[in-house]
Amino acid sequence: MSCRKSHHPEHVKKDLTNRLNRIEGQIRGIKGMVDKDVYCDDIITQLSATQSALNSVAKVLLQGHLKGCVVDRLTEGDDEVLDELLVTIQKLMRK
Repeated sequence: MSCRKSHHPEHVKKDLTNRLNRIEGQIRGIKGMVDKDVYCDDIITQLSATQSALNSVAKVLLQGHLKGCVVDRLTEGDDEVLDELLVTIQKLMRK
């Protein structure tokens, strides 16, 4: 695990935290649906909405990573960031 840190502006952190809090609530709701034996199709619909919300968080993070971390490291002459970025995008595309 890397010890590098990102430096998101406060408004971005707040947006990400709000999104993740909503996702956390969605997950709790889905668990409740399973406990209540809700119809499978309805649970799958909620899972799909939750996955979409997670993808949205990933897009915000990726955009910030590209415009901040990647540009900064390239400016410093660190081309390894491109290989790291490719691995990250491959992980996102597996979903």
